[in-house]
Amino acid sequence: MPESTGPKPPDARPSPSVPSTKGIAASTRRVVAHLSTLVRLERELAQAELRRKGTVVGSGLGVGAGAAFLVPYVVAFGLATATAALALVVDVWLALLIMFVVLIVVVAVLALVARSLIRKGTPITPEQALEEARLTQAVLKGSNAR
Repeated sequence: MPESTGPKPPDARPSPSVPSTKGIAASTRRVVAHLSTLVRLERELAQAELRRKGTVVGSGLGVGAGAAFLVPYVVAFGLATATAALALVVDVWLALLIMFVVLIVVVAVLALVARSLIRKGTPITPEQALEEARLTQAVLKGSNAR
């Protein structure tokens, strides 16, 4: 019997060099690829969240350092005011007292802003990424834990 050179029958197997898109092995590869992509994206989310929180805490620490920088000046003006008030009870001490009060207000405002920024950025944990990982794990286990 001569061999037919026509098209292959539909049930012919694909050549080994062409990966199959069917079967358990291909499905497993796709699942593993999706899981590794999901893990990579969750890691990137955690890194972005930590960068954002670190920036806020850094800003709070900078403002707090500004307040700490002004403390010696506040003390110096306070002492100068007390000295001027005792030495001569005239208008000079009033000017020094006004400056003392202004510096105290500035330091208080800077300290409150610093405290607010530090509280806003703490705790420094990637809460959103951890929640996403927990939800993903729950879905993979088969439960909807929302």
